[in-house]
Amino acid sequence: MGHESLILGLETSCDETAAAVVRSGRHVLSNVIATQHDLHEEFAGVVPEIASRAHLERISPVIEKALGEAKVTFEALDAISVGHRPGLIGSLLVGVSAAKALAWSLGKPLIGVDHVQSHLYAGLLDSKPVTFPALGLVVSGGHTSLFLVNDPLDLHSLGKTIDDAIGEAYDKAATILKLGYPGGPKLDALAQQGNDRAHTLPISMLGKDRLDFSYSGLKTALLYSVCGQPVGRGTDAHFLRDASSYNDQEKADFAASFQRAAIGAIMKNLIKALDRHDEITTVLVGGGVSANSLLREKLTELGVQRGLDVRLPEMDYCLDNAAMIAGLASIRFERGEFDDFSLSAAPRSAIA
Repeated sequence: MGHESLILGLETSCDETAAAVVRSGRHVLSNVIATQHDLHEEFAGVVPEIASRAHLERISPVIEKALGEAKVTFEALDAISVGHRPGLIGSLLVGVSAAKALAWSLGKPLIGVDHVQSHLYAGLLDSKPVTFPALGLVVSGGHTSLFLVNDPLDLHSLGKTIDDAIGEAYDKAATILKLGYPGGPKLDALAQQGNDRAHTLPISMLGKDRLDFSYSGLKTALLYSVCGQPVGRGTDAHFLRDASSYNDQEKADFAASFQRAAIGAIMKNLIKALDRHDEITTVLVGGGVSANSLLREKLTELGVQRGLDVRLPEMDYCLDNAAMIAGLASIRFERGEFDDFSLSAAPRSAIA
């Protein structure tokens, strides 16, 4: 990896407007994120039109702040990188357009990065290099995937969710328990106060030979545990109770039981993958759910038990951020792999 590369990264795939400057692919000089939680809270989820409009308002100030914190000028940059897939198309277009404008006006190379792929680079930021091949685990609001990672740009899918991603399941569970937005962190915090054996919820099993995930059944099981079976038919169908029927401790028990099952499914498939690839000693983890307290605890324990180098991102790099974009882009920069101005935004990942 080049020792002097200085890359600006932009990230606007969902509801975080982010810019970062990374040197030599690993040293984060700045990592600025403008969140939109206040804009989407009343809707209990991200509204695409609101998100893209907010990106338009915030992208320039965020870029300026990132350069200021890094104490570098536009002219000092070696390349402009941007997460151009997957995500909300309107949001992505803001970042891609800004990156193209900067690259053109500055005469700098343009580098597009897959957002999912970059999550697995997050654990390498501000850290020492790792040994490849590795197993890669992406756990986020839109993706739950396992990869064989030959190098940061060479990934092969081993398994993925067949329905809800784990982050999406967390948000739905938080809605069932009436915890507010953003649901995932709120449920994690509540679960730490509960008894995870209070309710028996299913850990998905899709067959001994599969490494795929499923969370729709767990979500439905929690709904019926909290609200009971629906009564009536068609438009008259309804539940006789909801989360307001329970006290704080009872809600915490539901949250803890859900979290035990959700994280249990992740660990089950990860261990299965490690057993199949026993030559691998590195596990790369990324995505918003990599901030989850129970997942971090279980992965750390697994690393100690098996002598693995488990790379959990620093908390600042778990959620959507531009440092991981710029970091991964440095690999393409070193290889001379640049994009032209036909680079387009795409709603789906090329690898997940």
